[in-house]
Amino acid sequence: MGADIWGYPETAAYVPGAELVGYSVEATDGSIGKVDRHTEEVGRSYLVVDTGPWILGRRVLLPAGLVSRIDTADQVVHLSCTKAEVKDSPPFESGRHEDDLTYLKLIEHYYANRHM
Repeated sequence: MGADIWGYPETAAYVPGAELVGYSVEATDGSIGKVDRHTEEVGRSYLVVDTGPWILGRRVLLPAGLVSRIDTADQVVHLSCTKAEVKDSPPFESGRHEDDLTYLKLIEHYYANRHM
């Protein structure tokens, strides 16, 4: 993946300016939570997902490149990763990690190397 991990793939059908907050989020093997917030910064777009009771209310930062499809009719964001990959991702702390370049590189490395 690499640097393109921070942009929505064309196949995702993301429309700039779309409001995804509140959308359900589905990994390849099931539900992981709801979109808490999202960005559409060029070169650094991501979703923050509230996992609710699934991982004890943990929030995770997911690069936009993981979005495989957005279903606006049903308000669901589909991902190209598994629940286990999300669960094992680096911990995210809101207000601290969004602009932390070291953390963002860690996320990039984690998801870019998940198939190894």
